Parts: sequence; structure tokens; C-alpha cells
Amino acid sequence: MDSNLILLVITSYFLLLFIISWLTSRKVSQDTFFTGDRQSPWFLVAFGMIGASLSGVTFISVPGEVGSSNFYYFQVVMGYTLGYLTIAKVLLPLYYRMNLISIYAYLEDRFGFWSYKTGAFFFILSRTLGSSIRVFLVAGVLQLILFDDWGIPFWGSVLITVSLIWLYTHRGGIKTVVWTDTLQTLFMLMAVGTSIYLVGQDLGIDGAGGLLGRAFADSRSKIFNWDWQAGTNFFKQFASGAFITIVMTGLDQDMMQKNLTCKNIGDAQKNMFWFTIILVVVNLCFLVLGVLLYQYCEVNQITLPARTDDLYPMLATEHFSMFAGTVFVLGIIAAAYSSADSTLTALTTSFCYDFLEIEKRYPQEKRSGIRKRVHLVFTGIMFLVILAFRWINDQSVINAVFIIAGYTYGPLLGLYSFGLFTKRKVKDKLVPFIALAAPVIAFILSSNSEAWLWGYRFGFEILILNGALMFVGLLIWSEKK
Repeated sequence: MDSNLILLVITSYFLLLFIISWLTSRKVSQDTFFTGDRQSPWFLVAFGMIGASLSGVTFISVPGEVGSSNFYYFQVVMGYTLGYLTIAKVLLPLYYRMNLISIYAYLEDRFGFWSYKTGAFFFILSRTLGSSIRVFLVAGVLQLILFDDWGIPFWGSVLITVSLIWLYTHRGGIKTVVWTDTLQTLFMLMAVGTSIYLVGQDLGIDGAGGLLGRAFADSRSKIFNWDWQAGTNFFKQFASGAFITIVMTGLDQDMMQKNLTCKNIGDAQKNMFWFTIILVVVNLCFLVLGVLLYQYCEVNQITLPARTDDLYPMLATEHFSMFAGTVFVLGIIAAAYSSADSTLTALTTSFCYDFLEIEKRYPQEKRSGIRKRVHLVFTGIMFLVILAFRWINDQSVINAVFIIAGYTYGPLLGLYSFGLFTKRKVKDKLVPFIALAAPVIAFILSSNSEAWLWGYRFGFEILILNGALMFVGLLIWSEKK
């Protein structure tokens, strides 16, 4: 693709985002940035959350990963449905009943000061790392198809990327994000739908039935793995999917902040129900696209890239038509920014409420300035983490995201489970130490599991182990109320 065309597409896209930002940030109050005035239509939140949940990781990494692990990822997606049901029936009613802005305030009410700060810290750590990695993946693609031609180094392209996110979110916050996420989800779905259609046409496949038949006839479309030792075993993947959903959505300020902008609990639960159905279908589409991309390479005798994450970008920009390549660029930009913009807003919200206690400690006239400075600092942190990850990563990005989540969200899973399902009182001052010990012990067990556990290998279920260790630690250092 011509770099000038790509630049025109990107510029037009950001002009549209800035127009949305301007429209949504007019006549805003100090609290609008954090709550969206609790007036978001539920269907808008549901649609926008698709893009935020998928991000560039699903957009790029899932189709490529089909070549390495078939459709096993869909076992995780099946587990998502149980996780979202738990969120809708257990967590959302709790958050609405307590009228929370930061969901980690629940931990202070249930356990105390140190538990509250521990939960907020692990969210900030996990989201900073996870979202930076998601942006890293897309920044690498933009570097390849645009910035290399312009002679701009990787750090320069990342700086441009995060600066643009800061520009359109620093005023309207979550109110702007709800609307921009909707637009970004639309472009992402258009990109994958167009790619499936055009690849199918090239392979001589007609209709949705023909596409599905061709995809599921391929040996790479195998969904279930019953080998109990494998990291992709069905029961491990299904359980991991359920718990990953609970922690990465239900215990995540980023995702829950959008739900809490709905008018009431009924709207929030409707949002979660429809969001779940659409998400399952969309993930299946990405897997089908992955099989078709590998078949496309085989038919056209195209050499596969060394990294599976590079398969879709390489084909879209070097082998597809100009129209398909343009739609891909729009999709990849949307995938990057739908995740990163809401993350910056959520990190700012959590730090302002959970650590600075902005409502309690600062007068109204100072809050806006403090919030803007925090927003800028987290933009800078994201920039540095992306650069660091470029030098240390050597695996599929989707695997890296889930591994990081397994270790950083585990303490949150243990804390909330203990709070919701027991009535015991923990020794609050010990909670930070238990939360640090749990992932360390989980890492040691995972590293030695094949030798210690008769060949068993941990996959994404390391999150469950981590949460269980946290739960046991809290149980040991607790007493009856």
C-alpha cells in the first residue's frame, strides 16, 4: 500500500475522533470525565465494549494463532459466557447498590484500607502492562506499513500514537470513550467482514455457508482438545475463559466504568447480555478468517512470516487489493485506540479516586488540574512500557496478555472471592504481603509443574491457581467476624 494513502486514511480517521471528542466534551462537569453523567444508552455501551474487549490482540494475533493452535482459543471464548453471566448477576448489582465510581472502594468497605489500596494497585499494574502490549502490537504494524517509509523510528511512532489518544480523551473522559469506542468497533467489524468476503472470493467460495463449510473442513478448525496434560485442554481453557472474563471485565475498572455509565442496573445487565452474544460470534469470525488466510497463502504459494502475528498485516498490505488494505488499516487503528483510550481514562479514574482521594482531599476548583496531570503521566508511562516490551517479547502477543493477566489479576480474584463468599475478617495490614506472595508461588509452581506434577503444564489457568493461593492466604490470616 502507498504510504501517502495510509496517511490520508489515518488523518481522516483522527479528524472524525476529534469531532466526536469536541461534541461529547461540551458542557461537561468535573464528574463527567469519571461517570459520563450516568446517561449512556446501554446498546451504545454494549456495542462499544466489543472493540475494547477485542483490541488489536484479537484483530491480529487470533487469526495468526490458528496456524499454531487450531481453534482451541474458542474453548476460552466458550468460558467467557459463564464469566459474563457471573458479572451480570453478582458483580453489577453490587456495584450499583454501592453507587461506586471506582469499583475497588468495595474492598475498603469489606476489608479495610490496605486491601483497598492493594486491589487498586494490582489493577493499575495489570492494565498498564496489558494495554501497553496491545498498543505495542498495533504500533508495530503501523511502523511497518507507514512510519518506516517516512524514516520515523519506532519510539517516534509510539509517541505519536499515545499523544493522539491523550488529545481526544483528556477533556471528555469516559463520556467521549463510550462514543469513540462505538465508532472503532464498527470499523473493526467492517475490516474483518470485508477480509473474510474478499479472501473467500479469491478462493472461489460463495456465501456464508460456503465460507463456514470451507473453514470447518480444514484440519486447523479443531476446537476441542481433551489431552489433560496440554495447556490447551478443554477444561483448562473453559475455566480459564470464565475466570479471565470475571477478572479482566468484572474486576477491571476500565470495563466496569463503561457499564456504570448506564442509567440503571437493568440497562447495565441488558448491555452485558447482548455484548456476550455478539462477542462470541465475532471471535468465531476471527478464527474463520485465520483458517482462510492460511488457505489463501497455500493456494497462492505465499511464504508464511516467521511470527504468526505478522500473517494478517502482511497479506492485507502486500497481497490484498487497495480497498481491502485500506479497510484493514482502519480496522487496525480502531483496534488499537478502542482499548487504549478507555484504559487511560480508567487508570486516571482509579489513581484519582483510589490513591489521591480526589473527592475528599481537594476542593472542586483544583480537581480538574490534578486529573489532567494524572492523565498525562499515565500516557507517558504507557509510552515507556511499550518501548520496553519491544525488546523483551518473543511470543504471540495474545499469549503474553493472558500470562500477564494470570499473575497480576490473581490477587484481585482472590480478594473479591473471599469478600463475596465468606464472612470472615482478614488482617488488613497483611493483605499486601499475601497479594505479592501468591503470584510468586504460582510462578514457581508453573515453572516446575512438569517435574512436580507428572508432566502437567499450566496454561491460562495459572490465573485460577494464583487466585486460589490468594484466597488460602486470606483464609489463614483471618478470623470470624
